[in-house]
Amino acid sequence: MRRPRSLAVVAMLLAGAIGVIGSTQTWIDVTLNDGAQETLAVPGSDALPVLTPLSLAALALGAALSIAGPVVRYVFGAIGLAIAALTGFGAAQIVFATPVSATAATVTDATGISGVDAVGDLVAGLSLTPWPAVTLVAQIVLAAAAVFTLVTARRWGSNAGRKYRTTGDSTAESSRPHDAIDSWDDLSRGADPTA
Repeated sequence: MRRPRSLAVVAMLLAGAIGVIGSTQTWIDVTLNDGAQETLAVPGSDALPVLTPLSLAALALGAALSIAGPVVRYVFGAIGLAIAALTGFGAAQIVFATPVSATAATVTDATGISGVDAVGDLVAGLSLTPWPAVTLVAQIVLAAAAVFTLVTARRWGSNAGRKYRTTGDSTAESSRPHDAIDSWDDLSRGADPTA
């Protein structure tokens, strides 16, 4: 069954690609409580540091799933589910709670002030862009693809090896060398070769 395999592969690749793109986009605009009311743009890679490596892992998982054998499909499905859970949990925290800790790295780079409490005192306001929500939806898609893989992996069939097999391989397997030796032994004992 090629269609379930294709659906799972495309969904994982799409989720991974959205995560990688989202890591470079602005997630949070932070207004600092200073005289200039300066606004800082917090990229996804700063707001959720695990986003880039886990999204790259999801991309690799999707690509490898297209050629994976039956047992490995279950492993990849479980890994995909774990990636979706970790990244989705982090994105959900930003979407629903917008913690100051998500802005700490960017604020520290801009001001030199570190520590969540000190950064919290410096932050006057936070506003989210659509990217955290888009990333959360992508992780839901990844989780669905992983579950779909775990449920349907057994029915995908195994055609990875068949692609590279020639038609002569099947005849070669049926006429193994020991068959010829058995026939020679039969001839040397006087057996009828046509029998």
